[in-house]
Amino acid sequence: MLTTITIAGKKIGIGEPCFIIAEAGVNHNGDVKNAKKLVDIAVDAGADAVKFQMFNPDMIVTDTAVVPPYVQKNIGEKTTQHKMLAGLALPADDFIKLRQYCDQKNIIFLCTPIPMMPLIS
Repeated sequence: MLTTITIAGKKIGIGEPCFIIAEAGVNHNGDVKNAKKLVDIAVDAGADAVKFQMFNPDMIVTDTAVVPPYVQKNIGEKTTQHKMLAGLALPADDFIKLRQYCDQKNIIFLCTPIPMMPLIS
């Protein structure tokens, strides 16, 4: 039975120190400078890793899908999910920059995968 795994040289599992992942997600609001600030905050908090979400809005939501009323209230405008998500997405090149930045800051870079198939609308 597997009792530990290793991520970027850190053992995780029974008898190992707690592995803390700071969930940055899309809280950078589509701005790589904000994303780097989230890395800095994760480092200052003592996290082992920081995780972002990489996606292409064209592949996960249709142009006509509306955001729920509570989201409209929070963002202060009526919009589509596609438009909202497009404002939160970073280009692939920015994730390379973030990985390099994480390496400089000695924190593990994690990222969710992007869908490979476009949504059928």
